[in-house]
Amino acid sequence: MNRWASRAAAAAAIILTAGFSGAALAQAGYPDKPIRLIVPFPPGGGTDILGRIVSDKLSTTLGWKVVVENKAGAGGTVGLDAAAKAKPDGYTLVIAQTSNLSIAPSIMSGLPYDPVKDFSPVRLIASVPLAIVVGVNSPIKSMGDLVAAAKANPGKLLFASPGNATVAHLAGEYFQKIAGVKYTHVPYKGTGQALPDVISGRASFFVASIESATAQVKAGQLRAIAVTSLKRAPQWPDVPTVAESGYPGFEAITWFGVAVPAGTPAPIIARLDAEVSKVLDAPDVKERLNGKADVGPAEFAALIKSDHDKWASVVKEAGIKVN
Repeated sequence: MNRWASRAAAAAAIILTAGFSGAALAQAGYPDKPIRLIVPFPPGGGTDILGRIVSDKLSTTLGWKVVVENKAGAGGTVGLDAAAKAKPDGYTLVIAQTSNLSIAPSIMSGLPYDPVKDFSPVRLIASVPLAIVVGVNSPIKSMGDLVAAAKANPGKLLFASPGNATVAHLAGEYFQKIAGVKYTHVPYKGTGQALPDVISGRASFFVASIESATAQVKAGQLRAIAVTSLKRAPQWPDVPTVAESGYPGFEAITWFGVAVPAGTPAPIIARLDAEVSKVLDAPDVKERLNGKADVGPAEFAALIKSDHDKWASVVKEAGIKVN
């Protein structure tokens, strides 16, 4: 190598080293300005509450300034699109969930983001099982009774859900496929509209979040016959899972987690993961969430992909379309 080539190589090495050092220093000082946390739903809902738990704890325990931005619309896809298009520098986070990352791609044409390629998962915040409930006067007292009734009366049982293409709706369709039965789906505009019909018996059974049915179960108006997680729910330890009711491996949950735009530097993702994990370890947060969802970036990414594949199959077989 001649003298000029040697000097050029040395200069290039200095530039590269300086570049890497600058990036490392920038990440070491992270964050040095406010962080935006996009919540893709209106204030007051479950997603918003979870987002504010994380933002408040990061702000109070670390002194970070985390600003929640509610960016609602199109089932959460407006907020996810904004996050996907944000600069991948660690200063834009988003609360992702089952509906907008794993279900929306299968039911919405022209989705403006790719749920796998456009985001880097940081950490799961919560994993929430669904409940299968009937009116307290219903003769159905177990999943075995439900299946027997459905087989004896094909298509006549009315399955109520909080809405078309929700996780609850897909969970009901998924069980119908697994159990080899047929019932009729009746989508409502929300849990509040569905519960009176379930309590009265006009609807045969209802699938929704545990929280949405807890008050009526405690009041003796509804009977919980199963939960859809692989393990029994801490809130209802006496209620069996669908899996242990004769359908091993059945799982249908709704989850929530923190994600960032794809391309966010790995050291920043690692820092965010560590700090969000500490937030979830706080005793008061654990109590509110019924335990910690101990799932980091790699496992969270695998969950998004596996749920996307699972629900895409259910949507296709059931012919589900957005109204």
